[in-house]
Amino acid sequence: MRIIRVSEVIFANDKTETEFYSLDKNDELRKYIERAIRDIQQNAFCGIQIPKRLFPKEYIQKYGIKNLWKYDMPDSWRLIYTITTPTKVEVLSIILEWFNHKEYERRFGYQ
Repeated sequence: MRIIRVSEVIFANDKTETEFYSLDKNDELRKYIERAIRDIQQNAFCGIQIPKRLFPKEYIQKYGIKNLWKYDMPDSWRLIYTITTPTKVEVLSIILEWFNHKEYERRFGYQ
């Protein structure tokens, strides 16, 4: 049985956070991301785990990730995040980026 662990959600860097907060509050994409954040806060493992062989090298070099998760949003948008456990009782989910399906396929080398 998998235990659902509540997670704190942060952005990987200031640029990503600024991009999010620059979206209009009524923008559909912002609403999708807000819903993703709420879902990830409730269960850090709610996304789809991406196999290590598919990790973009950029993520490994830039963030030193050990795991990678994809959260599917409406209209073919994808949110990519990683999970860390700084302490045995704390779960931290870090949003790396989000993009539409075409950009997602490009980033992960499907095109």
